[in-house]
Amino acid sequence: MTIFLSILCAILIGLLLRQHIKWTVKQQESTTKLAAAQAETASLTRARDDALVLNRTLRDEVECLAPFREVKDASRKAEELRMQGAEFFANAKADAKDVESKARAEAEQIVARAKAEVSNLKNAAEVTIQTRKLEAETLVTNAARHAEEIIKAAQERGEQIAGDAYKAMNEAASLKQVAKAMQNVVDGYGDKYLKPTISLIDDLAEDYGFEEAGQQLKIARERSKRMIDGGQAAACDYVEVSRRDTAIRFVIDAFNGRVDSVLSRAKSDNVGTLEQQIRDSYALVNHNGSAFRNARIIEHFLQARLDELKYACMVHALRERDKQEQRRIREQIREEEKARREIERALKDAAKEEDALQKAMAKVQAQVTKANDEQRAAFEAQLEELQAKLSQAEFRNQRALSMAQQTKAGHVYVISNIGSFGEHVYKVGMTRRLEPLDRVKELGDASVPFGFDVHAMIWSEDAPQLESRLHKIFVCAQVNKVNPRKEFFRIPLGEIRGYLEQQGINANWTVAAAAAEYRETLKLERQLAENPATATEWLNYQLSAADEQQTELIEAVNE
Repeated sequence: MTIFLSILCAILIGLLLRQHIKWTVKQQESTTKLAAAQAETASLTRARDDALVLNRTLRDEVECLAPFREVKDASRKAEELRMQGAEFFANAKADAKDVESKARAEAEQIVARAKAEVSNLKNAAEVTIQTRKLEAETLVTNAARHAEEIIKAAQERGEQIAGDAYKAMNEAASLKQVAKAMQNVVDGYGDKYLKPTISLIDDLAEDYGFEEAGQQLKIARERSKRMIDGGQAAACDYVEVSRRDTAIRFVIDAFNGRVDSVLSRAKSDNVGTLEQQIRDSYALVNHNGSAFRNARIIEHFLQARLDELKYACMVHALRERDKQEQRRIREQIREEEKARREIERALKDAAKEEDALQKAMAKVQAQVTKANDEQRAAFEAQLEELQAKLSQAEFRNQRALSMAQQTKAGHVYVISNIGSFGEHVYKVGMTRRLEPLDRVKELGDASVPFGFDVHAMIWSEDAPQLESRLHKIFVCAQVNKVNPRKEFFRIPLGEIRGYLEQQGINANWTVAAAAAEYRETLKLERQLAENPATATEWLNYQLSAADEQQTELIEAVNE
């Protein structure tokens, strides 16, 4: 049906383009006629100007013949010429106005007809689309009804052939679903039905966003409503119409009430649990409806409501994905800004240091020329020391300048935090800071209880590419398999080191993590457990430190 609608839309667009081309041709013809009219008007205007010139010339000639006014034939001839010129000018002006007005009116008529044709075609296309949409909905409704009839006939045929055994088998399957639903209601759902969020969006196109998912959610809701209005949501075996309608309304209201409650709790991370709750509601409502001549929700309506859940959770998942991406971009911008400020500060400091050292060297060199041999040796040693410092300053300046010019240059770090994440868990990230350890210190601030230990700090001219390559190689070892941007991997350190060495990337490695604060904490916990006096002393110290910290904070606020 989608292909059919696409072909229909393509045909309609082609017709619209055809009419647009016709209208364009007519407009060009009108423009040509208007240009011809304007050219004719210009010609008449020139004729009018010629007539005016002729009129002035005749007047001049009449004035020249003033001494001969008694010659009546000449005067009459001049008057006739003047009248002819005036009449010619008036006729030319009237003809020009008439041609211009006719051309303008014809052009306006052509434009109006073209607009009317386009509007009619657009209206016809909209009517056709609506008609096809209604036809498609009717086909879907009829297909659902026909499928229900086929299923019912097959069940009746199965009962005729197999007798009570077939009926008992169906009842057993239904009762099994009801028992499972009741057990879930009693025991709770827990984590049994959780589905990873990535399963919602891994098959979508890259440019598929929560706006498109929201549109699909709207379509799914409209489909459910149409099924209710069309009598395709539920069925009942009552013969009497009023009793059948009452029973159908009962099961629909009961099922929709439960489903709407479930959908109100839809999030990006609970689609599996909510899906099972809807299926359990379907089983329980149909079980309760069996007392009303098998009043039941049709499975197609169940699927329609499950589609609503899927797209509702998808909207949340895509919105959350966009938020995480925005947070990542903001964090990257902040990191880049810190790196930029650090590079600028390093360039200024290096330039200032170079200038001071050069001045100091110039001063010492001036003293060397005036010093004796004994003093000259001391000054030369001082010059060598200053030259070494100057070389170091130039190196730092060159390094900062290189970092500023190479936007991808930086360090890839491998760090761990045993106290926070346990053994064999490593974070692999990158930074463009001149002092990469500053970034590591930031990561170990208030967000985690202990600081990070650095196992390797690897310089690379394309740090983002190296970081991305490591993340892809060790993707199966991700700690967070839902959000790969967390950059933590549960893997032996030797595997990371071995891969980098295979790639010819050398670095200084620290295999054993110091984890000083963590190990000291474990030792202190044992001492506190063994010695109550030590525990009391430690507690008093901590309370005193907390009071001092609070006092300092209050003083800082007051200042």
